Amino acid sequence: MNEIKNPLTEYAESFTSGESDVLRELREHCYVHYKDSSMLSGFYQGRLLSMISHMIRPKAVLEIGTYLGYSTICLAEGLAEGGKVISLDINEETNAVAQSYIDRTEYAERINLRLGEAAYILPHMQGPFDLVFIDADKPNYSNYYNLVFDKVRPGGFIVADNVLWSGRVLEEEKDEDTQALHDFNQMVLADDRVENILLPIRDGLMVARKK
Repeated sequence: MNEIKNPLTEYAESFTSGESDVLRELREHCYVHYKDSSMLSGFYQGRLLSMISHMIRPKAVLEIGTYLGYSTICLAEGLAEGGKVISLDINEETNAVAQSYIDRTEYAERINLRLGEAAYILPHMQGPFDLVFIDADKPNYSNYYNLVFDKVRPGGFIVADNVLWSGRVLEEEKDEDTQALHDFNQMVLADDRVENILLPIRDGLMVARKK
């Protein structure tokens, strides 16, 4: 994945509030030990997710795709009193790492990591959710959106990561992941139940507000 990087974005990052020590250590651990470190929400995107969470003050957040828990912690930072984050993932190894860092934060009791296939878990989950963050297997983005939509409260938000896919969404010949993301973007834009904006931040964030 290629992040959107230029002198202006670097300037913007330099004038953005810092992350916690735990998040910094987690990010550095990921870059040193994981070849797929691009899957981690970076510093700037993490600060945006935290800001969105603070603006919404959600009582219930659902995350589809935990990875190492960086975005999970960022989303938890803005929770309303008594709020919670439920995060789904299929990878037991990375889930254990995520839990180890989450346990070092003040949000440990408010974050629930669940192992399993999201497509099977989602139909059995109870809403309403104030905020849903999708950052998992790309061919299932539209499926996840449809599975969670009725569980999002009116006025709630669905945010999806990687929707620009290193710019490959502009290519005429698209592989499976790229086509799935392009189809997802088209679907959200055509959905008259939401208002949306696609933000060209890092690898692209689709933000949709349920009417």
